Amino acid sequence: MPRIALLQSGTFASKEAAFDHHEKLIREAAEGGAEIVVTQELFLTPYFCTVQETERFDLADEIPGSVTDRLGDLAAMLGVVIVSSLFEKRGPGLYHNTAVVHDADGSMLGVYRKSHIPQDPGFEEKFYFTPGDTDWPVWETKFGKLGVLVCWDQWYPEAARLMALGGAQVLIYPTAIGWLPEEKAELGEAQHCAWETVQRGHAVANGCYVAAVNRSGTHDGTEFWGQSFVANPYGEVVARASVGDEEILMHDLDFQQVEDFRRIWPFFRDRRVDAYGDLTKRWRG
Repeated sequence: MPRIALLQSGTFASKEAAFDHHEKLIREAAEGGAEIVVTQELFLTPYFCTVQETERFDLADEIPGSVTDRLGDLAAMLGVVIVSSLFEKRGPGLYHNTAVVHDADGSMLGVYRKSHIPQDPGFEEKFYFTPGDTDWPVWETKFGKLGVLVCWDQWYPEAARLMALGGAQVLIYPTAIGWLPEEKAELGEAQHCAWETVQRGHAVANGCYVAAVNRSGTHDGTEFWGQSFVANPYGEVVARASVGDEEILMHDLDFQQVEDFRRIWPFFRDRRVDAYGDLTKRWRG
């Protein structure tokens, strides 16, 4: 059973400080037996999408590049799979919110570019990110078949289903989500409940594990709610981190349970694939 480690952490003064700190966390996770290590969304930077400022595009990195080289070296040295979340500069004026997967031999298996891009006060992501065009890749790593989606993607059952249909045994969601001060008292509990519940539903509907890693701490007015978690195929939360602290959340993934669940609850068998054509329409009204 591979052990997954979710690195719930905060915000740092510079990209160098963030990388140095996360390298320590990755090493600590590996020493604790982790074989799959996952960073929070945009782990090298603050969550910079709180306002629209063109200077913040300077935070982006090219992929592949020095950042992915360093991650690959770490993965090979420690013998772990690393799933990281980066701000990618793809070309002039073309930027993505991108997840990168390195296998345990250090090879970069590929990237997933965030497909669903939100736009809300304090979450000005359409200004920064181009919607992804990587389709719905599933990577067969040394320690299992991984599907990686990013934050706002976690609200969409279609994305989870497509990766599960690609063979994913665990869906991984690097995340940066939190409460705005003016909303927390009235809506905070409900917002968190919705976030966790929809992902637990993905686990059940697809008979797989779901691992969501969030930030902690407060930055630019957003209080990130932490509470990274792992849910099993029954949707049960089998590991959960604290609200406000940095934490390495570990859990052993029993992929035989995935196979057993899919035999007992054969949702893939019973899908009416002949009847879902209207899902490609914007609206049926």
